[in-house]
Amino acid sequence: METIFRNLYRIDRSNFFSAKAIFVKLVYRYDIDSITALTLRMLFAIPFFAWIAFRSKNTKTSVNLTKKDWGLIFILGFLGFYLASLFDFIGLEYISAGLERLTLFVYPTIVLIIGSFLFKRKIKKAEVFAIFLTYSGILVAFIGDIQTEGPNATKGVLFVLASAISYSLYLVGSESLIPKLGSVRFTSYLMLISGLIVVIHFFIVRNPKNLIQPPNVYLYGLALGILTTVIPAYLTTEGIRMIGSGRAAIIGSTGPISTILLAWIFLEEPITSSGIAGTILVLTGVLWIGRKKTDLKND
Repeated sequence: METIFRNLYRIDRSNFFSAKAIFVKLVYRYDIDSITALTLRMLFAIPFFAWIAFRSKNTKTSVNLTKKDWGLIFILGFLGFYLASLFDFIGLEYISAGLERLTLFVYPTIVLIIGSFLFKRKIKKAEVFAIFLTYSGILVAFIGDIQTEGPNATKGVLFVLASAISYSLYLVGSESLIPKLGSVRFTSYLMLISGLIVVIHFFIVRNPKNLIQPPNVYLYGLALGILTTVIPAYLTTEGIRMIGSGRAAIIGSTGPISTILLAWIFLEEPITSSGIAGTILVLTGVLWIGRKKTDLKND
């Protein structure tokens, strides 16, 4: 069963996440801002997380949480799915879906850097070169994007990089709690907290009437909530439990390619030579780091 899940995790997680930018861009065609789009996503997802959290709490294996546990869950929810999602959605207002996914995909290198500071693990020369390749790829793709998106592309990339950093902190911090709570319960609590923060944020800064939208927007919101939030959230957490945050961050190398193809089909985003070159560099760098990590585990 675990082997089946590993294969599901490797294939489907990246593809579900790849579709997120496509649905967000489709929502933006209706002149909807980032916080409203994010709120629609969470409003469709919250009922599922609440139901699963209720079911998981009443299992025989559930454990009582301490104040420290709740505090860490709140911090991880704030970083991993509120702040990271907010920065990501804002970034998508300024850059293409392909560049957004490519920029997000650098988070394995950020996990590596965070791990070197927290766990005092020295970054090897080969890993430094892989990081250089990765960020060179972002630069190459960015140069091509700025020609079509304009000067605001810089702002978009910075927001998405901030999203990647927030998500990387979540990945590193979640490893200690997942074994204690179980991946399902942990994910449910985390997403409920982050979803409520998003909704509170919306009602502070926006008029509730902003949620009244055409039927197509609700369909896209439902897809964002279920296909690109509920399903990949549980796949990600279970993947971290089974293989750790480092390897979990590596798996899904088809993600940027899937997004570029989906954006070309559904958004008519052009596939440029700079985008292809940037993708190759980023994938090479990230997969190089993944291979080095695997080699170290096998030694």
